[in-house]
Amino acid sequence: MPSVSVIIPTYNREFFLKECVESVLTQTLNDFEVIVVDDGSTDGTEELLKRYKDDLQYIKQEQKGPSSARNTGIKSSSADWISFLDSDDLWLPDKLIAQIKFLEDNPGCKICYTEEIWYRNNKRVNPAKKHKKYSGWIYPKMLPLCIISPSSVLIHRSVLDQVGLFDEELPACEDYDLWLRIAVHFPIWLLLQQLIIKRNGHSGQQSQKYWGMDRFRIQTLVKLLDSGELTKENVQATTDILQGKCNIMANGSKKRGKAGEASYYSSLARKYCERP
Repeated sequence: MPSVSVIIPTYNREFFLKECVESVLTQTLNDFEVIVVDDGSTDGTEELLKRYKDDLQYIKQEQKGPSSARNTGIKSSSADWISFLDSDDLWLPDKLIAQIKFLEDNPGCKICYTEEIWYRNNKRVNPAKKHKKYSGWIYPKMLPLCIISPSSVLIHRSVLDQVGLFDEELPACEDYDLWLRIAVHFPIWLLLQQLIIKRNGHSGQQSQKYWGMDRFRIQTLVKLLDSGELTKENVQATTDILQGKCNIMANGSKKRGKAGEASYYSSLARKYCERP
């Protein structure tokens, strides 16, 4: 049995996919399996991956979104440790071995992630301060926006058994949702090495596809507040962030002439802020 299952979800990213797959196959750790889940691509993805038929498992499904693609990969995997790689990202050669060494040095760790190198439109850029990463019991630090890239994570299967998989009802921010659900129950540890390359700014990204990403984050925050699993301190932190995001969405809806939508977000903020 391999020590790590590497899951690559993809949709119409033939242009990026060869480099992505090669960045896994050239890892200095070689004890892993690779599962590529093609979420209904209509480009040359399937033909491209034929050259790697001896190196990976290829699964094609009808288009259902990134949550479904990752979940399909998880359900088809065999290792205790699971790692994700978005098909527009790259791993540096020591990514997996550095994380495995971290696990050996920290035997209680169930999930860890790494620092990142960012490119936007083929130019290296520095992440903004709001993207600063943290380590340990970091639930409150994760509430404003997603600070963990799926491509940087190594996670034990037992964590997913406990909290569940990616929420397939969320068309975007599904990673924000899962990491927060995990952070309620587990510390999430950060490796300070920059071990992945994120390629941002292209049209295929979820953030380019949907307006008002906070509406999906609001769904997650409401779900967490209704779960009954948060500490008193985390309830307050979550409520504060929810109120801010609802206000942003209400104001944006007013500007777009969506009075009903604006009213919905305003009433949602009041409902949770007025809770005893």
